Amino acid sequence: MSNEEHIPGGGELNALLAKLDDAIQALAQTSTFAKALKSGRVLHAARRVLMAEGGCEVLESRLPTLESAGIFEGSDWAHPQILLPALAKHSLTASATETVMLEALSELRMMAVARGHYQHPSISQQQAHHHLTQVLALNLELLFMPPSEAERTRQGNLALLTRRLFQYLADGIGYEHIVDKLIDEIWRILEQRPIQVDAVKQMILQIAACQANPNIELGSSGQGADRLISSLFGTTNGCREDPGLDIYQQRLEAMDNVALQYEATGFARAMHDTGLVSPYHTQLVRFLLDRGDHLLSEALGLSSTGRDCLLCYRELVHAMVDLGVHPQTPQSLYGLALLLERGILYQPPVAPALWRQVALPLSPYSKQRLHIAFGDTPSPEARLMEGVLCMLGQPLGVGQGNNPTCQSARALSMWSYNDPDYLLQMVAWATRDDEIIMHFEGQPVSSRENPEGVAKQLPIDLDPVSLLVVPHLDRIYAEMGRRCIGRDADPHRWINPEFHGWWTGRGFRIAVDIATGHLYRLDEFLRHFYASYHPFYNGNQPLIHPQPAGIAVTDSAARFIGWHAITLLRVSLDPQQVMRMYFFNPNNDSGQDWGDEVVVSTSGHGERFGESSLPFEDFASRLYIFHYDPLEPGDLSNVDPQSIETVIAKVQRSWGADRQPPEGLQAAPPPTDF
Repeated sequence: MSNEEHIPGGGELNALLAKLDDAIQALAQTSTFAKALKSGRVLHAARRVLMAEGGCEVLESRLPTLESAGIFEGSDWAHPQILLPALAKHSLTASATETVMLEALSELRMMAVARGHYQHPSISQQQAHHHLTQVLALNLELLFMPPSEAERTRQGNLALLTRRLFQYLADGIGYEHIVDKLIDEIWRILEQRPIQVDAVKQMILQIAACQANPNIELGSSGQGADRLISSLFGTTNGCREDPGLDIYQQRLEAMDNVALQYEATGFARAMHDTGLVSPYHTQLVRFLLDRGDHLLSEALGLSSTGRDCLLCYRELVHAMVDLGVHPQTPQSLYGLALLLERGILYQPPVAPALWRQVALPLSPYSKQRLHIAFGDTPSPEARLMEGVLCMLGQPLGVGQGNNPTCQSARALSMWSYNDPDYLLQMVAWATRDDEIIMHFEGQPVSSRENPEGVAKQLPIDLDPVSLLVVPHLDRIYAEMGRRCIGRDADPHRWINPEFHGWWTGRGFRIAVDIATGHLYRLDEFLRHFYASYHPFYNGNQPLIHPQPAGIAVTDSAARFIGWHAITLLRVSLDPQQVMRMYFFNPNNDSGQDWGDEVVVSTSGHGERFGESSLPFEDFASRLYIFHYDPLEPGDLSNVDPQSIETVIAKVQRSWGADRQPPEGLQAAPPPTDF
């Protein structure tokens, strides 16, 4: 504790407040361009106050004065209406004192507004209350858990500061609001059926801890929590009180077929309802391997398609369960069930490729990477089999993690969705040989010979397949880009067909001039997109193969953030008879507000698990690259001009606002199709 600064007590608060008020006054008297130089003194004084007894309350009362003095000026915190609750954790766990304090002051400002003590011009009392409940719900570990050793090393006393802040916010908002919001957030994420669910499981554990804590009064909140908690710890009669795996094994051995049937049905219902799998479920399935395929089929919740697949490939299924299904790898069961439901084992190369996967010898490097990420129980081979089952069962559940590898994540998803045996070949090359070789315009591209990728560090926050394969794909993608240097067009025109697959359309359109970054012939770009993909203008031709595309991502204020790779999946009328584009977004959480009333939906509008969707016009307003088949052109002249004008207006109000070409400037034309 000697390296930590002194935490002031209540008696020192007045002296600290005097220093803070002096710093605020100095900041208020500073010219706008110099406020950044004076704000550090204010933030340092505010940090000392916040650590004192009663500091949160007095800081909250000073937030109007702090904001008018310019403490948030020049930052996103100056616009509370656009702040995203999901990003608060990154600021609060930063190592930079200034970042942590600006976020802390912003949350105290929200509290002042939520209480009605501060009439803010940009955010209402209800909006502030909603924001705080979401921030607290998404960061319950900062409320209930002490700092980890990593946090203490990285943040020092700041880790204690954030917990003091969260305790104050929770007392003001009320725990009942937090838990209800957390439950809503869990269901929102589960509706997308991600492969990686560890964060969701941690949130469910936090709810269970709240319910078990006698010092926390939840009132009438948390009513939907039992369904989530029981899906992991007490799904059926045999494990209702969470007895532990050893006792549950003894109970299974004493059950007759009727009791086993009840267990199997109960687990299957919970698994398909939530997308989560209990460790007890894996123990049941392993027990049922010798008790008949009927009970095994019930435990997986299979339809006639999945049941037929199980019976036709019984030995393969048993081998995959024996290798990959363990209490430590429960999600493998959900992946297996969905794999069987997809019927992909009937594709001739898939079953032999999975047999190869079962016996695949992993390289020492692959074993080391899996051990670092997931531990040594079960074996690395079991972890990888879990990843393979999940990816083949949930092609749209792939996430890129906190890495700039959306191209590689999209490729894995696309291959699993459209060409599963090719995905399995990639997995074999990467994990057995530590090398993937692809071809670009007839020339080999090796992941071993090209060590430089887009990502500067090896990703670790990925599923087992992505963990081992994405670094290879990232290096190959970067090398393909290097081989396009000097060409007069966007490199994706040549890379995407070679990198993703033969089904990628050879027609290519881009809405931005590469040399200048200005919009170019946006009207023509949009007409081609409508004529290629909108059923009313392409002869009602459905999208046959998934197609790579690029979007301009914007924040909730419609400001440009960056370019992002997604997959076009299908276009269809939703239940409200609105034409929508359904697409795959590899960014881990696809429900986003892109500003200007463009809000991405993940459920409620005809989406299948893992799909994102937008009304066609809204989607077109964020599109900047797409591929299409030039041999199947639609009718450009028939496209509704009013729709095009609406989309252009949305572009000009968002990511295209600063991309208008200067008057009289003629950008270089995009290349013709090949």
